[in-house]
Amino acid sequence: MENVFDAKVAQNYIDRINNLVEETHGLWGRMTVDQMLAHCCVSYEMVYEPERHKKPGAIAKFILKNFVKPKVVSEKAYPHDSPTAPQFLIKERKNFEEEKKRLIGYIQKTQQLGAEAFDGKESFSFGKLKSQEWNNMFAKHLNHHLSQFGV
Repeated sequence: MENVFDAKVAQNYIDRINNLVEETHGLWGRMTVDQMLAHCCVSYEMVYEPERHKKPGAIAKFILKNFVKPKVVSEKAYPHDSPTAPQFLIKERKNFEEEKKRLIGYIQKTQQLGAEAFDGKESFSFGKLKSQEWNNMFAKHLNHHLSQFGV
């Protein structure tokens, strides 16, 4: 698994994002490229802007921690057309350039903070995660969607 906390790896993600244009179409799925960028930002919003999202209740958190977390933080890639959690659904079109800029900013901030800042950090949905679990979650999600759009 690539290390999102490494400057060269973070730059590679940014380069891939910069290869996208507004007319880029997905190889699978229904999202437009602007919706995909906004969708990828949600993971980071839950870390850096948690007030933008409703925290899961006790029952939902139990289900997320015990059944969803192992799939999300493992190194196993997501299959195409994986189900999307409701808070990650982007139904309306977004401003491509704004979403691109936001996602790049989140990737840079995460890399600059480093693995130490994430070790034992509380996840919005999964409880405390090790930095490797945060890394896997960020890297796997980015790779899945950037590959979806051919970059």
